Amino acid sequence: MTPTELLPAPPPHAAARRALLAGSAGNLVEWYEFGVYGCFATVIAANFFTPHPGTPGGGAEALVATYASFALAFFFRPVGALLFGRIGDRFGRRPALVLVIGLMTLATTLIGLLPTRADIGAAAPWLLTFLRVLQGLSAGGEFGGAVSLMVEYAPPGRRGLYGAWQSFTVALGLLAGAGTAAALAAVLPAEELYAWGWRIPFLLALPLGTVALWLRTALEEPPGARPDGPPGRPAAADPAEAVDATNTTDATGPTGPTGPTGPGEQARAVVLGIGRIMGWSAAGYAFLVVLPSHLQSALGASFRDALLATTLVNLGFAASILPAGLLSDRVGRRPVMLGGALGIAVLAHPLLHLLQSPGASPQTRAAAVLTAGVLVGLLAGPGPAMLAEMFPRRVRCTGLGLSYALANAVFSGCAGLFVTALTARTADTAVPAHYAAGACALSAVALLTLRGNDHREPLR
Repeated sequence: MTPTELLPAPPPHAAARRALLAGSAGNLVEWYEFGVYGCFATVIAANFFTPHPGTPGGGAEALVATYASFALAFFFRPVGALLFGRIGDRFGRRPALVLVIGLMTLATTLIGLLPTRADIGAAAPWLLTFLRVLQGLSAGGEFGGAVSLMVEYAPPGRRGLYGAWQSFTVALGLLAGAGTAAALAAVLPAEELYAWGWRIPFLLALPLGTVALWLRTALEEPPGARPDGPPGRPAAADPAEAVDATNTTDATGPTGPTGPTGPGEQARAVVLGIGRIMGWSAAGYAFLVVLPSHLQSALGASFRDALLATTLVNLGFAASILPAGLLSDRVGRRPVMLGGALGIAVLAHPLLHLLQSPGASPQTRAAAVLTAGVLVGLLAGPGPAMLAEMFPRRVRCTGLGLSYALANAVFSGCAGLFVTALTARTADTAVPAHYAAGACALSAVALLTLRGNDHREPLR
């Protein structure tokens, strides 16, 4: 048998489309919920984290507590990445993806049913935080499994585009969350929205998650997903191998045919992956999730105006992701992602200034938030494929999931807490711009280590 005959056959187009749909549907549900939570942060603060509504400073303190719960979920993502990544690498992509969407759907639905602090007292915020932890575990396992599935099914020269669907459905999920919140704010009086209307978006996760679960149960494993064992048995993997077998690529080439082997090189691989996406993580959450509450609490915008701005920034984000992924297949990951990182580093402050300027027209402000979303999309489009190309197949779920989860735990999960607390302490309304620009400047340095032809190399 020739070496060519030993290689896995290219996936049929129908199977590739089914894999893309199954992976994308779960991402949409996961990030729909995160978008809803960000949009309703002030409402959740009032219902769960305000012991005495109306007391001086109570609103700001409650909002900080709400984002602390938000951040806690992110810090459980690395645990989820290790847990579900091991399942995905050892038993196959499908079992891991079925488990994570089931867990997320259950936790999100239960949030919509939770009694508030007015009903059961101090137990309410603790129950909410526990459900956020479950969501964090689920989200941590989602990225590695979904991206591995999509990229491994991608036709030659299309990994950037296929991987970009993960980010695109994140954008659709955030957009759906913002749009649902905006629609409810438009049709319900504020009293009813705070009393019961906020529950509706969380309960909608049940039918959405059921559809995603059905799609994933019918999923087939990617071709060649079991390179080290007989048919029907996936290759064994240990979660620690995610670091042992990562492929650290620098400006001069890979560290070896199977990736770094020493402890120093292992740590460098993880740190490099985090560095390459830290700007994406920080800017994405500063602009796409934290923006509504910041516009309300720091700039005095109405709830509806803040949601409109969030919808627009997510539209710009969604519109640029797939073109950015496709472009990265042609010119490489490095120039596209560097353009996004440097664009945010340079333009974050001018864009926020336009939003704060009383003389800016509605059209100008709309253009500012759309531009911010587009720049984040330049990072998010090629990002999944770039990470997947750093890890060999046998540990890809765990490896890229862990890198992504750690970056998001630090630079996304803390975004709301950091921005809200620092703005309240310093009265500096430009804190989101400082945060996004600084992270993107550092990320640009790490992105310079990408080789220009990584996108053309076969997956290992």
